[in-house]
Amino acid sequence: MLTLCCTTANPGKLAEFRLAAPPELQIAATGPFDCPETGRSFEENAIQKALCYARHVNALLFADDSGLEVDALGGEPGIRSARYAGPLATDEQNRALLIENLRRVSGAFPSCPRARFVCVVALALPGRLLATFRGQAEGNIIDAPRGAGGFGYDPLFYFPPLGRTFAELDPEEKFLHSHRGQAFRAMLEWLRKHGGEIQGGILTPCG
Repeated sequence: MLTLCCTTANPGKLAEFRLAAPPELQIAATGPFDCPETGRSFEENAIQKALCYARHVNALLFADDSGLEVDALGGEPGIRSARYAGPLATDEQNRALLIENLRRVSGAFPSCPRARFVCVVALALPGRLLATFRGQAEGNIIDAPRGAGGFGYDPLFYFPPLGRTFAELDPEEKFLHSHRGQAFRAMLEWLRKHGGEIQGGILTPCG
């Protein structure tokens, strides 16, 4: 069985990755380590985290950076999605600030503000970036949370193809359509094609 280390400290993300992993792949949590995120894009932050963790973990690993972009807010909260309302903000506080800022744009909540979830996954070995993978899901922001599933902005993210928010989908259905699911499946496909080439670099379990 191949062990792939995951750098996220977000239990919701980790659960989604483990749920989607094939039987021959074990997703193991690693860290946390002090790895600052100072990039100006999802790609830069994912790469930064992957290479930083790779200095501490002698194993194959992946890092993701993801967030919500809202057109009416000029792409906010973007790479600041997890800390939109402050460094220690809760999901509820971030969602409340998003709704408040959208209402402030025109004095009332806009009609069907367009938004997208974006995820970039970076795959690395110690001292070596292997590849990056991007996923994106288009939708709209609603003015009040709906659904009890998911995490983060999921209760506010309405997904038109299914007529529900991400928080109203079961975990398997959400991952099938989500930005994170797209990026993760692209990484798995890359590993199926190139796994034999990197077996010698898979050194130890996650530390």
